[in-house]
Amino acid sequence: MPAAYSVDLRQRIVDAYEAKEGSQRQLAKRFKVSLSFVRDLMRHYRTQKTVQPKPHGGGAVAKIGEKEQALIANWLKQHPDLMLWELCERLEKECSIQVGISTMWRTLEQMNLSVKKNFECDRS
Repeated sequence: MPAAYSVDLRQRIVDAYEAKEGSQRQLAKRFKVSLSFVRDLMRHYRTQKTVQPKPHGGGAVAKIGEKEQALIANWLKQHPDLMLWELCERLEKECSIQVGISTMWRTLEQMNLSVKKNFECDRS
């Protein structure tokens, strides 16, 4: 995601608009920004009386919390040969949290844990 435009640029656009140096469309061309940015900036300035960018909204909340991570770590200590799909099934059964294999994999990576690679096709 790109960074917010500088406060200096925002202030220059607002000052130019209030000095009636052009329409929003003309100011967008002049300052090489999009028309929607100028519109949103002016709306934000009218309501909030500031040109500061809004704070970042945050990201998605993780399905697997610290409590569940502790459970998973405990399961892997007791049964180090558990497969990813088995961990997913246990988590759904015991915690009522349904996750995919990729989510479980990312969680284990964050915890610096790994699962045993046990391929059925390798056995003859």
